[in-house]
Amino acid sequence: MTYPFASDKVADVFAGFPTAERDMALALRDLIYEVAAATPEVGQIEETLKWGQPAYLTPQTKSGSTLRIGLAKGGGTAIFAHCSTDIVSTYAATFPGMDRVEGNRAVIFAKAEDITPERLRLLIRHGLTYHLSEG
Repeated sequence: MTYPFASDKVADVFAGFPTAERDMALALRDLIYEVAAATPEVGQIEETLKWGQPAYLTPQTKSGSTLRIGLAKGGGTAIFAHCSTDIVSTYAATFPGMDRVEGNRAVIFAKAEDITPERLRLLIRHGLTYHLSEG
């Protein structure tokens, strides 16, 4: 499914990515929307820009922590979570050695084949429902 961009500013950021990275970023974006739609407690997500990157928030329910999509410093595309959360570290511990992980903040994809929707849905769901599981 194709999801319309929330604003021209967000669309312009995606358009500015190199082609391979843009395709990966759009695949990650689609996964975020798919997981949100399949997870009723998330409510409607908001797409905006944070630090110049497309960011996904749950303002209606406040169930989640912000997820961002952007270019990785060493090349490729990444999905970022707030570094003070355990979103990325929990994902990395669940699937050890299966992805390129940057600390507590990002999972990085060098090529489209590195994106495994079945696994990433778990990371995204954890991000979008992060505050529901806080003690």
